[in-house]
Amino acid sequence: MPAHAASYYAASSHPQPDFPSLQGAHTADVCVVGGGFSGLNTAIELAERGLSVILLEARRIGWGASGRNGGQLIRGVGHGVEQFAPVIGSEGVRQLKLMGLEAVEIVRQRVERHGIQCDLKWGYCDLANKPAQLQGFAEDLEELHSLGYRHELQLLQADEMHSVVGSDRYVGGLIDRGSGHLHPLNLALGEAAVARQLGVQLFEDSTVTRIDYGPQVTVHTATGQVQAKFLVLGCNAYLNDLNAELGGKVLPAGSYIIATEPLSEEQARQLLPQDMAVCDQRVALDYYRLSADRRLLFGGACHYSGRDPQDIGAYMRPKMLKVFPQLANVRIDYQWGGMIGIGANRLPQIGRLKEHPNVFHAQAYSGHGVNATHLAGRLLAEAISGQHGGGFELFAKVPHITFPGGRHLRSPLLALGMLWHRLKELV
Repeated sequence: MPAHAASYYAASSHPQPDFPSLQGAHTADVCVVGGGFSGLNTAIELAERGLSVILLEARRIGWGASGRNGGQLIRGVGHGVEQFAPVIGSEGVRQLKLMGLEAVEIVRQRVERHGIQCDLKWGYCDLANKPAQLQGFAEDLEELHSLGYRHELQLLQADEMHSVVGSDRYVGGLIDRGSGHLHPLNLALGEAAVARQLGVQLFEDSTVTRIDYGPQVTVHTATGQVQAKFLVLGCNAYLNDLNAELGGKVLPAGSYIIATEPLSEEQARQLLPQDMAVCDQRVALDYYRLSADRRLLFGGACHYSGRDPQDIGAYMRPKMLKVFPQLANVRIDYQWGGMIGIGANRLPQIGRLKEHPNVFHAQAYSGHGVNATHLAGRLLAEAISGQHGGGFELFAKVPHITFPGGRHLRSPLLALGMLWHRLKELV
């Protein structure tokens, strides 16, 4: 059975059952490819609506970004959704923003309803590196109030920042009590258990080798096949060559995390006095939080080059020390990375294939995957089961370009573009 990445999450996860690999011929209403948050939540939502579901995972449940991300559960989907007003109108933009709030509530309800033990803790703070960003937070606060956001928000000035983070690096912040952080792999494992209880058949170590499209879709692995009325592709950055049309619209980008040794209560309180998750606003952003056993989990440094650092710890530690020089003598116990899916316009790609309308997909969460995947699962299930809430159609209306340069050149080209954005930050 394939192993998880050697992360803090894998080392501290609940016992994980081994699901069988696919053997022989099977049929279902829906075949879901991908055992991360997108696939698991689509499967749950479909099963709750009475459809039979088979889920295929190439490695292990939660193996990809779902099981090794920063664990930050933050409101919102997409970046700058106002840009889509010419396509979906101002009311459509407002609906996208409301769905960005609903996405977090879906996670909250799933965890509470099923008693999933994933260290879920509420409290998050956006960090401003420049005064203009703090002004942007003030505008965000007003907009969230106008959307009827029911959770506590608080704008912080520079002299109040030590109440949230023990660093002099920031000029302000926006506290959001309706966002938070959790153990992502344990959430994925808990959701796999929910799916199984609902009758979903889950298969691991079952890489899809070929898809035969048509009114009935046939999905092949090395040792079996699934025939289904509908197919859902939820592979995101790990889609590889499974579907060329979708693969050209999502760029795998590397993101990296280090975990310190467990800190004393005093050390932890000094770094993050309110035990919030936090994130700054730079292009190569820093995001960090405390684990349940008081380790600092420090992540960021999104890489578009397609090449991982040779030594993730050596690469990330200086970034951590710029924020917290007081950790100079603290040991790094874990270091890991993984791929997140980036789309050109930074809006999740939720839709169906034009040539094959019984094939649905969700990908390109651009760093907001913990909440957006759960929203995607609900929207896909509504569309497949014939419900018409409108959310799926809204996402499907937004066009998504194919990255230029083909498979081998699109990563270097985007890396050059992101370097330009980073240079702009220095001006």
